[in-house]
Amino acid sequence: MITAALIVALALLAGLAVMQVLLIAGAPLGSIAWGGRHRVLPRRLKLAAGAAVLLYAGFATLLLSPAGVLPGGTLPAVIVLTWILFGYCTLSIVPNAISRSRDERLVQVPVSTLLSASVLIVALSPTG
Repeated sequence: MITAALIVALALLAGLAVMQVLLIAGAPLGSIAWGGRHRVLPRRLKLAAGAAVLLYAGFATLLLSPAGVLPGGTLPAVIVLTWILFGYCTLSIVPNAISRSRDERLVQVPVSTLLSASVLIVALSPTG
């Protein structure tokens, strides 16, 4: 079960990272991200999208430890950070759910929910 949860979480994080890169490149996907107000992101949101890509990479790397792929899964810092990530993912459901953008709600609420559930399974793992 943890392997499946890890694969789902990594796939979702990779998909989110690709979406952010496309937004940075000027793709007209803004209706599904960052509040959905801009079809093409303005410079300040492109910078935020770049930061998001880095965060997603960090989240993915973190999840590899409690899942047993990387060492350190039983370190207190890794365990705490994994639970913080779960909280972050869970809280991210709220702004996506109340977005004024219908497209963002339709895409990001399921993504956020599935990511949160996957991170929870990893956090609950015997090494996590």
